[in-house]
Amino acid sequence: MERPGRFEHTRYLGDKRTQLVYDLDTWTDESVIDDIVTNEVGICFGPDTLAEARNRGYSLATPGVSRRHRKPRA
Repeated sequence: MERPGRFEHTRYLGDKRTQLVYDLDTWTDESVIDDIVTNEVGICFGPDTLAEARNRGYSLATPGVSRRHRKPRA
């Protein structure tokens, strides 16, 4: 999958509404990523690792599993 322009240098993209993080190297469903970018609810992590995303309360997204969308706090 091609990375979005704003997040072209990151591997892990978080969704503030669901607290899920997507691995852009392995994720294949582009509609989910496009929705995150369109609604401007994406977050990247520094350092760009799964451990840092989990440290901030995010969990790795798996295909077919969804969560309820909540209003982002920030």
